[in-house]
Amino acid sequence: QVQVVDSGGGLVQPGGSLRLSCVVSGSIRSIYAMDWYRQAPGKERELVATMRSTGGPNVPNSVKGRFTISRDNTKNAAYLQMSNLKPEDTAVYYCKADVQTEDWRRWDYWGQGTQVTVSS
Repeated sequence: QVQVVDSGGGLVQPGGSLRLSCVVSGSIRSIYAMDWYRQAPGKERELVATMRSTGGPNVPNSVKGRFTISRDNTKNAAYLQMSNLKPEDTAVYYCKADVQTEDWRRWDYWGQGTQVTVSS
């Protein structure tokens, strides 16, 4: 079994910052990638940051310069640092981990989501 727990959301004023955390636990052999997605009401889920086990971080142009993803492989964790937040960043943010388990299966595991609200 694998568990993904994401946290760190909250209410922040426009221009503010938040740091989201994602921790993966369970019968893990390897984590190939950890991604952050978000889903706003009435919209499709969109990728906002990704980081593979080999290679650097990658963020789409829509958040480039404001969002940064990092990983701590010793803790099976990923972080999303968000700065200069805008009301349109309001969404539920989800962590996804591409995990190979100890029985050699490989699957995507999702966190439960953490709400980010940007409002004055």
